[in-house]
Amino acid sequence: MDDQAAGSSQDAHSVPKCYRHPDRETGIRCTRCERPICPECMVNASVGFHCPECVRSGSGTGHAPTATMPRTIAGGSIASDPRLLTKILIGINLAVFIAVQVHESLLNDIVLLGAWPPAPFTPTQGVADGEWYRLVTSMFTHQEIWHIAFNMLSLWWLGGPLEAALGRARYLALYFVSGLAGSALAYLLAPPNTATLGASGAIFGLFGATAVLMRRLNYDMRPIIALLAINLIFTFSPGFNISWQAHIGGLVAGVVVGYAMVHAPRERRALIQYGTCALVLGVVVLMTLLRTAQLS
Repeated sequence: MDDQAAGSSQDAHSVPKCYRHPDRETGIRCTRCERPICPECMVNASVGFHCPECVRSGSGTGHAPTATMPRTIAGGSIASDPRLLTKILIGINLAVFIAVQVHESLLNDIVLLGAWPPAPFTPTQGVADGEWYRLVTSMFTHQEIWHIAFNMLSLWWLGGPLEAALGRARYLALYFVSGLAGSALAYLLAPPNTATLGASGAIFGLFGATAVLMRRLNYDMRPIIALLAINLIFTFSPGFNISWQAHIGGLVAGVVVGYAMVHAPRERRALIQYGTCALVLGVVVLMTLLRTAQLS
């Protein structure tokens, strides 16, 4: 039996797996250290691909290490803590939840509300009365323990991998654009005196972006599609009192922004990625203006 090749930790008859992601099979190796790397980890070089550690060291390149810093599949910087923003977002949601439990009257000032009181009375509260901030604050507001528990588990499960794959700036843009799109569609289509709250719009945006990313990396999409289908069934099931508008608005925005993030060509990557975010935000503003004109 032949000896195993020097420097390899893989069995001679097994498919190599990425040394940074042991659950991912790959046929690509770093041209310097010959360690197996997956498409998310590989960094283009003048000859072949390099792993993040070899690029970070800068040895033998003739350039400073920062000149060829490893990038995520979307072009973002690889962070030492790939879940930092996800932890911060969960912390903000928990802080608002605790504040609402302590001062329940706070809820009236931060939920998404189109106009209150309803016609023919003149609105004194709501987005139609100029309180646009509710489109944002409602994204971090929860009242029931089951609601925040489900959303924060989903945020941790979906947000961490997405933050690592996109980079912090792009991940944060995806989260807020999806959440705002969900809020805007709920404002546009729901009755104006309906109070809407929760991070579900942003969470569904993460669902959509995760599906796009998995498709881009040729992963098995059946788990994410099944989970999304289950959530959509609950969304449209009677008796659950769920804002389907926020879910669909966030999902559509997540798919659009996610596609731009992972498919933008390298030479115009940032322009296309953030341009798409700006375009979706423009649609959000347009929907908000149209609804406000209807209610004014």
